[in-house]
Amino acid sequence: MKYQYSYFIHPYIVDEKKYNQYILRLLKNKNCSIKILEKQKELNLYTYFLPKIREYLFWPFNLTKEKLEKLNNFDDNMKSTILSKETCTIFEYKIENQMQAKVGTENGIFFEIRKIETICFNSGICFLVLKTILDGEPEVDDMLNFNYKFRDINARVKNLTDYENIRIQTNSLKDISTLEEIVQEITGGNKDIKQLNIDDERFLTFSYMCLDAEKWKDEESFENVKNTFIKFANVMPSSAHINFEEERNNIKTVETLKNVKIGLSKQAVVLMASEANTENYTKLPFKFENEYLYTYILTIYQKIYLKKVVLEFAKTKNIKKMKQKFMELTKTVYNQEITNDTEGSMLYEKLLRILKVKDLYEQIKTEYDLIYKELNINKTIKANHIILGIVFILIAVSIANIIIVLLQ
Repeated sequence: MKYQYSYFIHPYIVDEKKYNQYILRLLKNKNCSIKILEKQKELNLYTYFLPKIREYLFWPFNLTKEKLEKLNNFDDNMKSTILSKETCTIFEYKIENQMQAKVGTENGIFFEIRKIETICFNSGICFLVLKTILDGEPEVDDMLNFNYKFRDINARVKNLTDYENIRIQTNSLKDISTLEEIVQEITGGNKDIKQLNIDDERFLTFSYMCLDAEKWKDEESFENVKNTFIKFANVMPSSAHINFEEERNNIKTVETLKNVKIGLSKQAVVLMASEANTENYTKLPFKFENEYLYTYILTIYQKIYLKKVVLEFAKTKNIKKMKQKFMELTKTVYNQEITNDTEGSMLYEKLLRILKVKDLYEQIKTEYDLIYKELNINKTIKANHIILGIVFILIAVSIANIIIVLLQ
C-alpha cells in the first residue's frame, strides 16, 4: 500500500444536566486541552462547511487573539461555564510518547496511535476519536485484519478466540488495559447510551487506504480488488468468504473521483484509492480525515440526538420538551445544507440514508403530529364539555328564576 490510516470512533453520552461538570473534569485533566482551530491553518475545513454548520461545529474559528487570551486567563470553572454554552467543543488528549503496539503474538501487525480527541456537544452527546496508522510496509490484508480486530478492543468479546490480543510494545502503554483505562477516563461509565440501543462496545471505523498503481490502474482492473473493497467497507477480515453481489447490497458508494471509491456501511466509512492518480495520496487523505470525518460525525450525532429525543419523551411524556428538542435539531442542523462541495454533499446524503437518520426523523415527526392532533382533539372535547356544562348551569339558573317568579 502507498498510504493508510484508520480512525476509530466511540460515541458516549453525558448527562445533559451534568455537562458543565463534565467539561470541568476534562479541563482539569492534565492530558486534555481545548483544540483551537485557526482559519489560516485549517482553511480547507473552514471553506468546506457552510457558515451555519461551521459555527455549530467550530466556534474557535471566530476567536480573535484577544478573545483567546481572555479565555485562557479564566479559571477552569469559568471556562467550563463558557464552553458548556457552545454547541460543540473539541479536546485533544496528549500522547506523551508514540503508542506503538502489535496485533497478535508472532509476526504481528505493528501500529501507532497518532491522535486521541474527544468531540463534545452540549446536548451531552460526545465522541472519542482515535487515529491509528500501521507501521512498516503493511499489506492490504494487514489493514483488513487490523480494522476487524481493533474495533472490538473495547468489547467483552475481545477475550474470545475469534479476536487475538492486542499487545502494547512500548513504555507508553503497558498493555491494552491501559488504553481501556484511557477510554474509561475520558468517557466515564457511558451507561446511558445502551438505553438508546446503540452498540458502545464496538468502535465505528473510518479508514483510508491507497493501493499501489499496479493493483488498480483503471475501472477494468478494479475487478481485481472489488472483493477487498467490500471487505474493507464491511470491516471483514481478509479470510472472509463473500459473495460480491450480495455483500454489495449492504453498502452505499460514492464514486465521483478517478480511481476512488468511498464505501458506507452501518459500521464504517472507508475510502479506497489508487496511486495511479497523484492527488489520491497527496490531497485526498487530508480531506478525508478532516472534512469528511466531521461530516460523518455530524450525521452520527443527528441519529443519536433523535434517539435521545424518543427516549426522553418515553420517560417524561413531555410533549413541549419533545417539540423543543426536535425543532432545535431541525432549525440548526437537519434542514441545513452543510457544504457546497459536490462529493461532500453526496457523501452526506448517503450517510443520512445508510444510518437511517431520515427514517428516524420522519418517524418522530409523524408521532409528534399524531400526539399533537390528539392533544388538540382532547382539548377541544374538554372545552366543549366545559361550554356544555356552562350552558346547563345557565339553563338551570333560568328555570330557577322562572319558578321563583311564578311562585310569587
